[in-house]
Amino acid sequence: MEKIINPWVRLEKDGYNCFGCAPNNPCGLKMEFYEDGDDLVSFWNPSDNYQGWLHTLHGGIQTILMDEIAGWLVARKLQTTGMTTQLEVKFKKSITTDNATTIEVRAHIKETKHNFAFISAQIIHNHQVCSQGELTYFCFPKEKAVSEFHFLGCHTEKELSSIESKENCRG
Repeated sequence: MEKIINPWVRLEKDGYNCFGCAPNNPCGLKMEFYEDGDDLVSFWNPSDNYQGWLHTLHGGIQTILMDEIAGWLVARKLQTTGMTTQLEVKFKKSITTDNATTIEVRAHIKETKHNFAFISAQIIHNHQVCSQGELTYFCFPKEKAVSEFHFLGCHTEKELSSIESKENCRG
């Protein structure tokens, strides 16, 4: 599993404050992502700040977790940005907000067609699928991702250190 570098952190001074992934958003989820073969994975610890019912993770927060990993999946695997156009969630089992709980959010691209990515996501706790999401993601042309969304690529730590090494050798 390879950790993915957040490509938007460099935009914090310009207002980047994503609820899902900004590391300095005091109310946010602060998600981090890892590449695991064709999948993207995030490990997250729910707290009572995100409960719906007593000590139970809110369904809306579960939906955000799956929506966020889908966006990162498109950034990493397709090297562009886009937007969710459809999201269907099935809640199968409740998730506790006990601070000792770690959940796994996992997603993969099932298919791409034209400018659309069809994505399957799930939240796993104690080796059980607690919720599942099916998402359709509209993928922007790469030129638009760069010009309008400041997207310069989504790399793993290993790739980034390799790029930096090559640049240092040229310098």
